Amino acid sequence: MSLLTVRAAAERLGIGYSTLKQWIYQGRIRTTSTPGGHHRIAEAEVERLIAGQTPVRAKDSRSGGRPAGLIIALSGRNRLRGFVEEVRLDGLLGQVRLRIGDQTLTAVITSDALQELKLRRGDDALAIIKSTEVMIAREADAGEKPRRRAPQSPRRRRRSPRITS
Repeated sequence: MSLLTVRAAAERLGIGYSTLKQWIYQGRIRTTSTPGGHHRIAEAEVERLIAGQTPVRAKDSRSGGRPAGLIIALSGRNRLRGFVEEVRLDGLLGQVRLRIGDQTLTAVITSDALQELKLRRGDDALAIIKSTEVMIAREADAGEKPRRRAPQSPRRRRRSPRITS
């Protein structure tokens, strides 16, 4: 059972520190006290609160004023689970770096999308990759020297046949 500080739990819940402290004082959240009198919140308690949250449905101008619904299914199959290692916001664009196992994935998205996602360092996140281009690379094995191809003579450009009428 892992215990979180009040500040860490507030970040994970997406609420303010002072709001969470008020909930503690009101008895809405179960906590453990340290010998110094500080509150600690179990991860299970945070998960209980997250599960109990009802999503806020905001109106979306793209949907003609209808409330935006929750996505319950997505056609993208290339899903990678990880946690947010870094978030940068600069002007119109933002950068999110996910740690997925021992690999790092960096995505550049709009600042609006980044603010809507409310991603912070340490949050769990999902990268969904949908692309028409895939690049493949080959790394040299340890101790193997990269092979270089022998230079080739320049190729002559072929002229296309002219059609005369």
